[in-house]
Amino acid sequence: MTSTGLDVAIVGGGLAGGLLAIALRRKASELSFGLFEAGESFGGNHRWSWFEGDLDADGTALLDGFDKAQWPGGNEVRFPAHNRRLNSDYRSLDSRDFDAGLRRELPQKAIRTGSRVMGIDEAGITLENGERIAAKVVIDCREAGPSEHLTGGWQVFLGQHLRTSSPHGIERPVIMDATVEQPGAYRFVYLLPLGPDEIFVEDTYYADSPALDAPLLRDRIAAYAKEKGWQAELVHEETGVLPVITGGDFAAYRASLETPGVALAGARGGFVHPLTSYTMPIAVENALAIADAAARELSGLPAFVEARAHEHWRRTAYYRMLGKMLFQAAIPEERYRVFERFYRLPEPLIERFYAARSSRLDKMRILTGKPPVPVTRAVKALLGKGAPLVQG
Repeated sequence: MTSTGLDVAIVGGGLAGGLLAIALRRKASELSFGLFEAGESFGGNHRWSWFEGDLDADGTALLDGFDKAQWPGGNEVRFPAHNRRLNSDYRSLDSRDFDAGLRRELPQKAIRTGSRVMGIDEAGITLENGERIAAKVVIDCREAGPSEHLTGGWQVFLGQHLRTSSPHGIERPVIMDATVEQPGAYRFVYLLPLGPDEIFVEDTYYADSPALDAPLLRDRIAAYAKEKGWQAELVHEETGVLPVITGGDFAAYRASLETPGVALAGARGGFVHPLTSYTMPIAVENALAIADAAARELSGLPAFVEARAHEHWRRTAYYRMLGKMLFQAAIPEERYRVFERFYRLPEPLIERFYAARSSRLDKMRILTGKPPVPVTRAVKALLGKGAPLVQG
């Protein structure tokens, strides 16, 4: 069974695929496209956050159609040796609001949830039900999986949206509360006040293993809430295991996933912040760039996206080096010291770091002064290969 052809088939309705669909709708309205997602909703079960200054005017406009949480009062970090309030305003988008926003803006015929793609090639896609959809260009934005071609560690987290019986007293986002116990990994609690009596609490670990012990993390969130004096009920929960990339053979990684003639984008294509897994600024920038290129010429799109991927890998090498220091040089229970020191640096530098736009002076500033890890361990880490990013 073959359906009418499309100009662009976007496979994967997560952040990268969804934003690309919105960008195509606005920048290349003459093109027909479909957004194919295996699940029944777009975005999965996630929350994406960013600093207001991460996005330019075009990037901010791309997100205008989504309902999102916004905090005008800055943000905080908390460490054993110091607390700090930063001035940058913060934003956060829940995947349920992401799904609703896409359904409001995209043409009905472009919305293809519950459409698992089983075959993909340069001429189109084949769905699980046997439907064949021809496309001039296919863009693969599905999730990235573990890879023996990359090295690094893992960011493991469990987040809960809680409703408290009385006001929780948190006035602004707390990006990192690292005053908590450090059990063999860099652990911090992330707080987003969603209302006077509603709060998102996420327990996060920079760990050597991708293992996620959900009952343990739930107990730790419950203990954290009890310590704060909160009596709370669970509204919603999400979990995640994300790779923290410290090195590897990017060409081999791409080759292991690529299909000739198909554009490989999103996290699957390597468009991530290798250290923080902070994706919104990168996803927005990429969606706008790909949509602009598609409006000019469809035939060259796969080569355009591949060139951007390799350039992104090249310009994020510094963050992979820092990740290598974090996982291989820092003692797990003392990894927090790396971030504690980092959060003493100037705020504009911190913002550029999260958006993967650090200047040359930023990079020098981060590495100057007394190192938060032993020099001998640092040298050994830089010379080592690192652990493959495979699960199990």
